[in-house]
Amino acid sequence: MCGIVGAIAERNVVPVLMEGLRRLEYRGYDSAGIAIRNPGAALQRIRSVGKVAELEHLLDGGTVDGPLGIAHTRWATHGMPAERNAHPHMSGEQVAIVHNGIIENHAELRADLTSRGFAFSSETDTEVIAHLLADLLKQGQDTLTATRNAIARLVGAYALAVINPDDPDRMVVARAGSPLVIGIGVGEHFIASDVFALLPVTQQFIFLDEGDIAEIRRDGVSVWDADGQAVQREVRTSELSASNAEKGPYRHYMLKEVFEQPAVIAETLEGRIHKGKLLEQSFGHVAQALFDRTQAVQIIACGTSYHAGMVARYWLEEIGVPCQIEVASEFRYRQSVVPPDTLFVTISQSGETADTLAALRAAKQAGYIGSLVVCNVPESSLVRESDVALMTRAGPEIGVASTKAFTTQLVALRLMTLALGKRRGLTPEVERQWVEELEALPRQVEVALQLSDAIEQMAQSFSDKHNALFLGRGTFYPIALEGALKLKEISYIHAEAYPAGELKHGPLALVDERMPVVCALPDDPLLEKVLSNLQEVRARGGELFLFSDQTVQIALDRYQNLTLDDINPGTAPIVYTIPLQLLSYHVAVLKGTDVDQPRNLAKSVTVE
Repeated sequence: MCGIVGAIAERNVVPVLMEGLRRLEYRGYDSAGIAIRNPGAALQRIRSVGKVAELEHLLDGGTVDGPLGIAHTRWATHGMPAERNAHPHMSGEQVAIVHNGIIENHAELRADLTSRGFAFSSETDTEVIAHLLADLLKQGQDTLTATRNAIARLVGAYALAVINPDDPDRMVVARAGSPLVIGIGVGEHFIASDVFALLPVTQQFIFLDEGDIAEIRRDGVSVWDADGQAVQREVRTSELSASNAEKGPYRHYMLKEVFEQPAVIAETLEGRIHKGKLLEQSFGHVAQALFDRTQAVQIIACGTSYHAGMVARYWLEEIGVPCQIEVASEFRYRQSVVPPDTLFVTISQSGETADTLAALRAAKQAGYIGSLVVCNVPESSLVRESDVALMTRAGPEIGVASTKAFTTQLVALRLMTLALGKRRGLTPEVERQWVEELEALPRQVEVALQLSDAIEQMAQSFSDKHNALFLGRGTFYPIALEGALKLKEISYIHAEAYPAGELKHGPLALVDERMPVVCALPDDPLLEKVLSNLQEVRARGGELFLFSDQTVQIALDRYQNLTLDDINPGTAPIVYTIPLQLLSYHVAVLKGTDVDQPRNLAKSVTVE
């Protein structure tokens, strides 16, 4: 799975498809391919392992062209990265398909098709779909009917595009569990797994619903729902720019990226959970073997990524997996002891963080069972050099202060924790609860973003401050650290974060009426202890700025509080990150600092 692009037009669609693949590179992939119905009424397929540039090099001669085609970037799930496993997949010369998702009953289908004479050339789950289609086409069914009947036999998640050289005037697509959009043009139409892939050619999109199947012709689009009924899906105009370097209606890149979080969290989850289950195969063909052996985890990261790792430590140890977390620059320069069967995990937005990369290279000789990176840049060094890459799919993040990269890192780490938890007796009921919490997360983040105007008013109280204190307990201590980091990065206010229980061990000496104290108050087992700590702050004159669940009762004076609604406990640290990001942003705007490019800082720290 990873990225899908398709087009039907009067013109040669190869340039459209290749540009679409380039724009989907951020999602992560290990191979790419294209299939075109050429003017000679034959299918031409070119595939390559590696980056889209490798595929582009193979197309340089200009010998592949045609008005109907599909293309794909693949992240290995079933079968190693190899040309034979790359998409598009074909069955003879009769049909070509691209597919995102996981077909859970592929082994059963493969056995049936093999018994009936079909020969498989790949280890993928996708190839069974191509042969199913070919079998139905040979029976005289047209492309649409064959696709409808083939998907009726599939169990799992899919976004699917089909072309048939004997049917030059249409492409058929279907989706269940993986997104697919149709781009509307004039005398031409397009499909993709992501709107971003098609922005250079259209701003008009149809978003297919779960279970939809669609027929796409040059002169129109027809859609049927899961029940086979013809339906009209709304054509929507995208407000996104074809250039990812444009801020659109936002004053700063950082604010744009904060508000992109519901979408990129959903993107990070796409294809990895479905119907109450974790689709573990989506982590890649190596990951399952590593997870089977993992008895402990060592996390290495820097800055914001380190805070994400700190949250993950709480999650991992909650399910019984011992976890150590360390700043990469410190880890490199001490003698460490590697517990048996320990997985080495790195976290980096850019994948080029120098200390983290050096730690990974050192770890290869230290006795770890393998390495996994959580990263946002597929072509980065950390991705290339790790055994497993869990891509965050946050898209380009231009603001130096990381926002959407952090929350998507947390989502990816939650998924990793769930995979390891299933090996330690996590029941199907608990798995379903975790998955449902993740599925609800994009909407909960959207609701939290609605606090932006109120937080802007709250920020007025910070504009003349020189110091701030952030407090938290449990998983909210790392969130407090992240909130303090954001404030100091872009507003230049000195900010520190402590576990709330540490107040009496020193930080309380700093508290007076000039010291704002920021704290998240989820309704969890540590709530009463945190409220007691906040009483200590008020007794010293400190002014409180609180974010709480609606169910929390606060018996304090001189505080400002904004409430969040309907927060699930497992993903609450992710949701509570949002108001802290907005607070730092609005304070920085009031102070007139350079929000997107704060002084002395770079987006990616590529030197020690």
